[in-house]
Amino acid sequence: MKLPQLPLCTCSGENRMAAMRPSEVLAEESLQCLERALNRLRNIWEEMGIPEDQCLQRTDIMRTHFKGLLDLMIAEEESLKERLIKSIDVCRRELDVLCRELMLPSFEEKDLRTRVEVLLKQKKERQTELTTLRQRDEELCNILCTPLYFIDAQAVPSLDDLDRYRLHLASMAEEKDRRRAEFVNTKKQIILCMEELDHIPDSSFEHDVICDNVESFCLSTENIASVKLLLLQLEDRKAQNEAVCSQLRSRIVELWNRLQIPTEKREAFSIYMTGSRGKTLEALKNEVKLLDDLNLENLQHLINKIRTELMSYWDKCFYNDEQRKAFSPLNDSTVTEDLLTLHEDELMMIKHHYEVHKELFEGVQHRQDN
Repeated sequence: MKLPQLPLCTCSGENRMAAMRPSEVLAEESLQCLERALNRLRNIWEEMGIPEDQCLQRTDIMRTHFKGLLDLMIAEEESLKERLIKSIDVCRRELDVLCRELMLPSFEEKDLRTRVEVLLKQKKERQTELTTLRQRDEELCNILCTPLYFIDAQAVPSLDDLDRYRLHLASMAEEKDRRRAEFVNTKKQIILCMEELDHIPDSSFEHDVICDNVESFCLSTENIASVKLLLLQLEDRKAQNEAVCSQLRSRIVELWNRLQIPTEKREAFSIYMTGSRGKTLEALKNEVKLLDDLNLENLQHLINKIRTELMSYWDKCFYNDEQRKAFSPLNDSTVTEDLLTLHEDELMMIKHHYEVHKELFEGVQHRQDN
């Protein structure tokens, strides 16, 4: 019994094939291949004399096999379709979130995944830059002792947020440079004053100020103000020292002249006649003390000499005890220049009195002698 042949697709019209999509052409060729395979199997079965019922059984097995393969492929493709739909939905939601976070307008785009990846990259770049800016902010705040710039670290920053942050940090960096330059300049003056005063830092703050590591010093407004105050205090002490040194030098010159100190001794001390450093001040004080002691000895000698001369003139002027006691400095034991001046004035007065009445006093003296 000859089995009927399945009709082969004889559609060979080039116009029809040209109008089909590549996938449709491939499907058409697959159907033709299947038809040829079925016809070949039927011919084999016929040549083998296989009964119709067995041919139907074999055909059914083949149909079942093909159907199972196709059903499996369809199930896989349906599953892939569902996954794609879910992925598109996830991408759409993620895209909406990213648009809100990045403050971008919503849009329609076929390739959502590509767009999501682009936006995720932008988000990561912004968050990375925010982290870098925050670290720089912390460094500047530690140096300037100022609070951190307020920005929500949990949210994705907008481009404007990042621009404002950069401008803020640039301003902070300029302020740091300004304060550091001011500190370095003030520090140099402080060191010079300390050297001039032979001053050794006696507080932790002063040690921090003159420390070699400028970077470690906190440039807060309070610290800068304290550094300026320290300089003012040192300059005030320096000015006081200069004033004291000037007074001491004037006193030294005065005593040198009074005591007729030799030129060679004056020249030996000349190294201390300029400046106001601590050792200079100490040397000036010692010199004044030495000269005062010499002057005191000289004053005592002069006062004693004047007292002797006073008594001589009192005798010449016939002063009684009450008149002599009226000059109380005569018994003063505190040797001072004022005391010397009082004696000099008294001597000058009694000399003048004697000269005015000299003839009278000499006449009285002559009668007493005779």
